[in-house]
Amino acid sequence: MSLFPSLLPYGWKNSPLSVGATPARVIRHDGARLTVITPDGQRTLANSPQLEPQPTVGDWLAIDRDDRIIEVLERHSLLRRRAADDSGAQALAANVDLVLITCGIDRPIKPGRIHRSIAQARDAGAEPLIVLTKATLEAARVDARALERQHSGLEVFVTSALEGVGIDELGARLAGLTAVLLGESGAGKSTLANALLGADRAATGDVRDGDAKGRHTTTSRQLYLLPGGGVIIDTPGIRSVGLFADAAAIDASVSEIQDFALGCRFHDCGHGSEPGCAVREAIESGELDAERFETWLHLQKEVANAALRADPRAWHQYARQYGRTAKEGKARKRR
Repeated sequence: MSLFPSLLPYGWKNSPLSVGATPARVIRHDGARLTVITPDGQRTLANSPQLEPQPTVGDWLAIDRDDRIIEVLERHSLLRRRAADDSGAQALAANVDLVLITCGIDRPIKPGRIHRSIAQARDAGAEPLIVLTKATLEAARVDARALERQHSGLEVFVTSALEGVGIDELGARLAGLTAVLLGESGAGKSTLANALLGADRAATGDVRDGDAKGRHTTTSRQLYLLPGGGVIIDTPGIRSVGLFADAAAIDASVSEIQDFALGCRFHDCGHGSEPGCAVREAIESGELDAERFETWLHLQKEVANAALRADPRAWHQYARQYGRTAKEGKARKRR
């Protein structure tokens, strides 16, 4: 039996607490202020720069009787991306079970963006789902089964918030879990959140007629309690998905490549010009999609470069070596 039954719908798991501490979940982060839900209701707390890790939406905190944060409780997952200034990882949401990769069908569905988002979810330790929105506009163009085949059997939900299509099915899938909406501006994340909530609580906006691009109507991450249990986190649209993950998360996002790689002649095959490469053979025979393989290669390089930039010493050595090589090449051209 839980000591804090009012927090069970928010995902409380009876984690260990220090004596006299009370749990609270972060439902909104506004700089130095945190909005949290406690057993007694919603409160605003002052964040402390001394906390490590710094709390993000979805985190569970231990607070004392004076509403001071004692600690950030251990996370079971963390959705993150590369910070815009390449300074490291930016936390998006903590203790997430499902990542809803949200794609509006009023625009082209970009396989590369989906691959990146899958890799983010795998890196977080969460399960990715694909959610297609605005199905009333061009539903006939959407082949959900094809998307499932292209993306390793991931569940695909086709929804229309305006007509209620797929909302009950998606809501049932989210019951009792923490889900986060991930997608570009104008993909319909906030409209979908409102449909799942049964109320207009998340801000929404129009998209441009010319290219279906949206404005950033959601300016901060916000956690909402779903009527059927569980919570959903709405996030601002992300124009570019900067990966801060490891190679294993990339491999998991395109898992069939690893299956074919087991047949390569060399265990360290780079799937380039090496003889006996089963991956290249699968591409030539049509068993493996060439575009998926190229996306995998690109993401592997991006992750390796991100890891290099995160290590100042290694990055300095790399910059010295390859910067000098580039300068020498330019000098030779001038001569």
